[in-house]
Amino acid sequence: MEGSFILLGTGAGPGLPSFFCNCAGCQEARRKPELARTRSSALLDTGDSKILIDTSPDVRRQLLREGIDRIDYVFLTHWHYDHFGGLGELEYYVKLARREPVPLFLPPSAGKQFAAAFPNLADVFAVRSWAFGRQYLFGAVGLTPLPANHGIETAGFLLAAGAARLAYFPDTAGLPALSAQQVTGVDWLICDATFHGDNWYPDVHMSLEQAIALGRQVNARQTVPTHLAIHYSRPVTARELQAEVAPYGNVVVAYDGMHITL
Repeated sequence: MEGSFILLGTGAGPGLPSFFCNCAGCQEARRKPELARTRSSALLDTGDSKILIDTSPDVRRQLLREGIDRIDYVFLTHWHYDHFGGLGELEYYVKLARREPVPLFLPPSAGKQFAAAFPNLADVFAVRSWAFGRQYLFGAVGLTPLPANHGIETAGFLLAAGAARLAYFPDTAGLPALSAQQVTGVDWLICDATFHGDNWYPDVHMSLEQAIALGRQVNARQTVPTHLAIHYSRPVTARELQAEVAPYGNVVVAYDGMHITL
């Protein structure tokens, strides 16, 4: 095994269930906690290194659930709260266990925002900027940031381990032409499917239907819709989601704790 990819959280900003919502999907998740969705984060485990991708406000709970007790690197896709809000959860890990800063790779435009939002974490993270198109090697696994369509500077990540390739784009509205070209033929396309029904924000997100269409466009072997906010615009239950994707054969709805072997 070259590595594994864990979807720590597969929900959009509101989470599932949301404290303010009583839709069919939220009711289902309250009855069956295993169907809950925390905000989107992921972990690449190469065997030698553990790379956290995004730090959702739920990241402490996610790491505990998966039994993860070490983080070697952090990469953020973009500077939106549901993807960076849990950065402070790593403070005491660094101060009490690791005892040296964790390399934190930010979008190039987010350095000042990080400093303004977390002035007391300067000794917790060694802040760097990732670069689009540059491959970062962790043993035999490569991680390459590629542009996404999300209004602000945002990356998805192309992971390559031997012949296996996985593309992770939790927030995007389709893909820029160059990114689509780079991910063509991937084994797994894990991508934004925030909306069920009408897409209220078509310039920054996708619906389930659009995510499936993107998978077909780039000829992905498996399409995995994630970053789901089942409240928008037509609430949907887990059973209904499974029924919708079943006819496609190569579409699997993401869930919290989903493991993919690279």
